[in-house]
Amino acid sequence: MRTEGDTWDIVSSVGATALGVAAARAMETEEPDALVRDDYAALFVTASRHEGMNRLLDDPSVRDGSMLSSGMIGLRTKFYDDHFLAAAADGVRQAVILAAGLDARAYRLPWPAGTVVFELDQPKVLEFKRQVLADNDAVPAADRREIPVDLRDDWPAALLDAGFDPSAPTAWTAEGLLPYLPGAAQNALFERVERLSAPGSRLALDALSSSLDLDKMIDFEDEYMKNSPMSGIDLRGLFYTDDRAEPEAWFAAHGWTATPVTVSELAVRYDRELPKLPEQFEAMFQGSRFVTVANPRTAPSA
Repeated sequence: MRTEGDTWDIVSSVGATALGVAAARAMETEEPDALVRDDYAALFVTASRHEGMNRLLDDPSVRDGSMLSSGMIGLRTKFYDDHFLAAAADGVRQAVILAAGLDARAYRLPWPAGTVVFELDQPKVLEFKRQVLADNDAVPAADRREIPVDLRDDWPAALLDAGFDPSAPTAWTAEGLLPYLPGAAQNALFERVERLSAPGSRLALDALSSSLDLDKMIDFEDEYMKNSPMSGIDLRGLFYTDDRAEPEAWFAAHGWTATPVTVSELAVRYDRELPKLPEQFEAMFQGSRFVTVANPRTAPSA
């Protein structure tokens, strides 16, 4: 179970979910019509020495029925890639990846010259990522700056100390983050993003419907995935289900505009056919949405 101030590495607690997402990105990369390419994802899984995740990559026969191989992470990754690329095209040269996990966008996206990418996450997670990338002679395509910090704490000070410029427009992401924060910490995170965002800033995030019965969904997921590499991850023990603001409503109340898109709409956007899922999972995916919120004031393009 989660506790106040708990920490993790890449093979435990919340960190293990980041490893699972990396495994899914690695599998997407292998597809002939891959939505995204992340050649670093498999390197992270291999270096982790996690038996189940490596088996998933090494033996395609064990992927049948795995939610990691359903293509959902491909859709999610493409959504966030496009968020950063659109911001860059609009002249934004500052990016902040909240809960960066094993995100390798600082290395694999074509960032314009002068772009600074800040990555925030637990110290052990960033340390693992840094070592794997260094061992493989990876070179970032932007000015990448690590910020080892717990997002439940006062992280803006660390961000500012790393050279973040609150007067410049920023592209933020909170990918796969919100369920792992207590409601108060989520709302505090929104307040801090809003306070640090200059005109022309935007944030992309994903969220689950507040009406979703997470306990019921997790019960079914435990049964459905009992033979998968994700079976050892107890989402009930990792998610927070306390009261919190709906992201669109919170930002709308602060003068930002919100553009949500469902999983089905995202599949249409990227010309992908959604996989056939067990009925019990349909509510989860239909209750999920990807949201871009933007400061309605605009900044001059570069």
